[in-house]
Amino acid sequence: MTVRAARNGAAGRPLLLFVLGMGRSGSSALTRVLSLCGAALPAGMVGADSGNPRGYWEPRAVILLNRAILDRHGSAWWDPTLRLEDGAEFDDDERSACIADIRTYLAKMPTAPVVVVKDLNIGVLSSMWFEAARQTGFDVAAVITVRHPQEVTASLTTAVRAAPELSSALWLKGNLVAERHTRGQPRVVVEYANLLEDWRREIGRISAALGVELAAEDDRAVEEFLAPDLRRNRDHAPVIDRFGMGWMSEVYDVMQAAARDEPLDEEALDRVFEAYRASERDFRIALDCSRAYTNGGLNKLLRPSIVKPILELRAIAHRRKGTWA
Repeated sequence: MTVRAARNGAAGRPLLLFVLGMGRSGSSALTRVLSLCGAALPAGMVGADSGNPRGYWEPRAVILLNRAILDRHGSAWWDPTLRLEDGAEFDDDERSACIADIRTYLAKMPTAPVVVVKDLNIGVLSSMWFEAARQTGFDVAAVITVRHPQEVTASLTTAVRAAPELSSALWLKGNLVAERHTRGQPRVVVEYANLLEDWRREIGRISAALGVELAAEDDRAVEEFLAPDLRRNRDHAPVIDRFGMGWMSEVYDVMQAAARDEPLDEEALDRVFEAYRASERDFRIALDCSRAYTNGGLNKLLRPSIVKPILELRAIAHRRKGTWA
């Protein structure tokens, strides 16, 4: 599935290419391959560590900027809710201020025909990033990475000990939000396994979809980076559907088809999105209310040691008869 780049007919406008999708889906590997094929990277990357020994290829300033915005709303990359999708979380003044902050950062981007930016925190904030990019003089496009849900779960378990249930919810949110926010934009879906199988083919798909010329100056550099041990988690089993619904398998089928340049079934993704939003909203409100009771002053005051004599006194007052017998 590709949406061909129109580039708005603006001659000479550089392209800001966003790598979006669920974390641990090969977005780091793809970002690095794009940079080895001619896309410029911003300065100040997060370096390699045990969680990602080949590097994250995320700008430190972008992470801090997005984390600050999300933190003000009690959210973060590990937030599985769709609260920030409701449209009422950001008023016009805050939205304008966020876009201004993003523009200040983007003004420092390297001068190049294509600049690539990746940060898993961008997901729910991508509409502000797109607007800031256009105001700064960029055209906008996106590559959405997708990976088998169980591989993502295994990777997140190793990296941050996330429970499979949380990883699954984040996988759903990451894929649904990335697809939803890029509708109408030049975009292409890339499956991680396909990138490792034939990176030249996938770079060709991206180039054709986005109307840019991407090619490796040194194929050996890409080959060495995409070593076989880069994919440390492999899973070809049927998708494990959690939450009592077939949401995950349906979304994965749709995104896999898109990664083969088949039509993307937006209606199917809309159905899953609305069902997930309705369910998580109700459970979120229920859990918030439960926590409010647990953390409330009355619950802390009425500890079992205090409640016991109170109940006994009430029973005595009723002479332990009738319903108090």
